Amino acid sequence: MKSPTPMQLRPLPAFADNYIWTLRDGEGPALIVDPGEAGPVRQAVDQGLRLAAILLTHHHNDHIGGVAELLRQTPGLPVFAPFDDRIAVASERVADGARVRIGDWGFEVIAVPGHTVSHIAFHGHGLLFCGDTLFSLGCGRLFEGSPAQMLDSLDRLAALPGDSRVCCGHEYTVANAAFARVVEPDNPALRRRSEEASAMRQAGTPTLPSTLSDELAANPFLRIDAPAVRAAIAQRLGHVPRDRVEAFAELRRWKDGFAA
Repeated sequence: MKSPTPMQLRPLPAFADNYIWTLRDGEGPALIVDPGEAGPVRQAVDQGLRLAAILLTHHHNDHIGGVAELLRQTPGLPVFAPFDDRIAVASERVADGARVRIGDWGFEVIAVPGHTVSHIAFHGHGLLFCGDTLFSLGCGRLFEGSPAQMLDSLDRLAALPGDSRVCCGHEYTVANAAFARVVEPDNPALRRRSEEASAMRQAGTPTLPSTLSDELAANPFLRIDAPAVRAAIAQRLGHVPRDRVEAFAELRRWKDGFAA
């Protein structure tokens, strides 16, 4: 499928640190991803944005809370979501391997359980809308899934083309960098990304999207097999991890209790 041009990708800030992603083809209607609140989208609509469809990655309210109001304003707007009864606003349920088609847009659905058991991601046109599974320099907390599920989900995302732009749900890059640099302090790619992210936030600009290749070079949760990351985890555990799942589980526990 031919990618629409010119493609305009824009993160709308919401709440304290969420992003609602908008994607439009020139002056055409836009896809909206994870509108946790309606206000930022309404403001964009007042400025001329037209809505084509909504994509939802998971059921948490800070990702779906604005949908009902948007549907009241635009009745019949398609809402694509995972199979999860906690997302009552969905008009079409999609599962792993499905293709979502809206006009000239086409996205593959990828099941990525871990943060929640029904979490999905959308990949297409060089973009990865991954909700709270993969963050820049981090990954989501395990609220419902297991370490094995999250590791498998991250492995699936890591196998996508390296130039994929990572459009995640939160502006966590600077905080994630503080932890990542404790895990792998001698990683030059991580140091560059950390410094870049700090400068971007000081300038008031988003650190996202990043690219998957940049994440593979610097994100410890995608570098579970890197010798330096394994050594740091082994030091925490007091023994060499028995397998990748144990290594990932300890890295996630370490991050959960980390205070910069």
